[in-house]
Amino acid sequence: MQTTDKTAKEIYLEVKANPARKRFGFGRKAALVNIDLQKAYTRTDLFTTAYENDPKQMDYVNGLVQRFRQLNWPVVWTYVAYVGSGEDAGVWGTRTDTPNSLQNIKYGSVRSELDDRLDINRETDIIYDKKMPSPFFETPLQSLLIWHQVDTIILTGGSTSGCVRAAGVDSLSRGYRTIVPEECVADKHESYHYANLTDLSLKYCDVMGVQEVYAWLDDQLGSVG
Repeated sequence: MQTTDKTAKEIYLEVKANPARKRFGFGRKAALVNIDLQKAYTRTDLFTTAYENDPKQMDYVNGLVQRFRQLNWPVVWTYVAYVGSGEDAGVWGTRTDTPNSLQNIKYGSVRSELDDRLDINRETDIIYDKKMPSPFFETPLQSLLIWHQVDTIILTGGSTSGCVRAAGVDSLSRGYRTIVPEECVADKHESYHYANLTDLSLKYCDVMGVQEVYAWLDDQLGSVG
C-alpha cells in the first residue's frame, strides 16, 4: 500500500488535474437524481448533522433542475424518513439512539423536509423515500430510468462518502454513465468528501465542474430547439 503525507484534498486535486484521466463521458439522455437534500443534512443553522461544501450548492442544483425540465428529462429527489419505532431503518439504525440518529428522522419532521431553497415541482418531479444509502435499493428508480430510456445519471446531494458514493457504485453497476458535479455534493468533513471524490473519479463516475454539466445540457437544449 502506498503511503503519503498529502491531504485527501491534495490527492483529489492531483487526480483532477491529470490530463490523461479517462472518462466514461455523457450518453444520449440523462436523469437527475438529487440525493437527500433535506434539512437534516442541509440546514447547518438548525442541525448538527448538516454540512455544507459550496454555499451555492442549492443554486447549482436548481440550475440543473431547470435545464432538465426544459428537456423534459426526469428529475428525482430522495429523502430518508422512518416510522416512529425506527424499525424500518433496520440494522443501520442500531448503532446510536440520540435525537440526531438516522432512525430518528421521522415522517413529518423538519429533519425529513427537503430544503426550502430547492426548486421542486411536486406535480412533475419524482420523490422517493429511501431507507438505505443507495437510491436504487428497494425503490422504483430502476424502473423509472428504463421507462425514460436514459443512459446517463447525474448525481447531486449528500453525503459524498455515504449515499452519493453508494449511488455512484450502484449506477455504474447497472450500466449507467454517471456524472457527479463537484459543486453539487457535500459531506461533513473535507477529508471524507475529497477522499470519496477521488475514489468515485478513479473508479465509478466522472467528477467534473457543474459548468461543464450545464454546457452539455445546454447543447442538448440547442439540438432540440
